[in-house]
Amino acid sequence: MSDEKQTPGVVSGTVRQVLPRALYRVAIDARHDVTAHAPGGVGRNFVRLKVGDRVRVELAARDATRGRIVKKL
Repeated sequence: MSDEKQTPGVVSGTVRQVLPRALYRVAIDARHDVTAHAPGGVGRNFVRLKVGDRVRVELAARDATRGRIVKKL
C-alpha cells in the first residue's frame, strides 16, 4: 500500500436538478451526472444554487457518481 493520498478530480458542470436534503444533480458532460452537495459548516456562507448554474465539483475518491460543490462559477 502507498502512503500517498490520491487527490480527487475537480471538474466543471451545470446544475440540472435541485434534490431534497441540499443535494444537487450536476451534469459534468453530455453523458454523466453526479449527485453533489454544497459544503456547509462554520465559516461558510450559504450560496443558493439554481438549475442552470455553472459549478465546480470535487469528485469523491471512492465513488465517481458523488461529489461536493466547491465553487459557483
